[in-house]
Amino acid sequence: MRFQTKIVLLSFAISVVIALIIIPILKKLKVGQIERREGPQSHLKKQGTPTMGGIIMIITILVFGIFMVWNYMRSSDQDEVTIGKNLIPLISVTVGFGIIGLIDDLKKLIGKNTDGLKPAYKMLGLLVVAVGFTLYLTQVLKIGTDIYIPFVKTYLNLPIWIYIPFAVVVLLATTNAVNLTDGIDGLSTSVTTIILTCLTVIGIIFGIKEITIFGSILIGSCLAFLVFNLHPAKVMMGDTGSLLLGGAIASIALYLKMPLLLIIIALVPVVETLSVMIQVKHFKKTGERIFKMAPIHHHFELSGWKENKIVSIFSLITLVCCIIGLVSIW
Repeated sequence: MRFQTKIVLLSFAISVVIALIIIPILKKLKVGQIERREGPQSHLKKQGTPTMGGIIMIITILVFGIFMVWNYMRSSDQDEVTIGKNLIPLISVTVGFGIIGLIDDLKKLIGKNTDGLKPAYKMLGLLVVAVGFTLYLTQVLKIGTDIYIPFVKTYLNLPIWIYIPFAVVVLLATTNAVNLTDGIDGLSTSVTTIILTCLTVIGIIFGIKEITIFGSILIGSCLAFLVFNLHPAKVMMGDTGSLLLGGAIASIALYLKMPLLLIIIALVPVVETLSVMIQVKHFKKTGERIFKMAPIHHHFELSGWKENKIVSIFSLITLVCCIIGLVSIW
């Protein structure tokens, strides 16, 4: 546990230093948040807050992650070399999703609107990264196509032709869900940090060292980002950060063979996504809204809840869900 704690603290320190360098640069370049006019009116005052803060996470993951890969790859112990090799796809897929988000953020800033990449292009980019990672897991690492069923505490072996599209859907759905959760200061960062901690603990329980290393790097980076992202936020993560974090959660869950566990531990992003789907479908059918605004965190915001209250309650819900998730595999 001391090993993981050291990584978290080092990652935190590195991220804080990077943030102190990057945030002033974003301000100088006037890389500011562009708020939707149809969104909550209280958010209009956030217009101009530095965005694309996910770059801080990307740099931390690359710097620290590459160092850990290099450190393990030069070992004379073959098991440690394997750990180094296995870190590469986890880093690659996470940064890959982050780069898609970065391109989307840049497109929004250049166009001075909230449109960003065309949905088809964005989905194509995410699909390429997701398929690449899934094929690497199954064809190169050969981790198998079995997935763990929570509470039943057994594995279900899927045929390869079912597993690959299933894994791709998990990656795309999770990135989209975390992206929708990123709507108010500190919400997405807080919720995903708890989920990542849960997945890292599972890595420790099962002795999967590459997961404990990668998860610890992410936790430290998220905690550092949270220092600058809590209300009132000094920087927003943008799609750069939300897609990166969604990709990280999904890739770790797939590596652990526990994608179904996300239904439990990532309940908040799941509900956020469902609230949008329900709202859109109901509005198209009846012309009326179920929620004051979707995703659901905006409904509570428009109901009078302060941003910090929403973040606190959603984080507590996530913590309870993660405890239930850990019980389901114990």
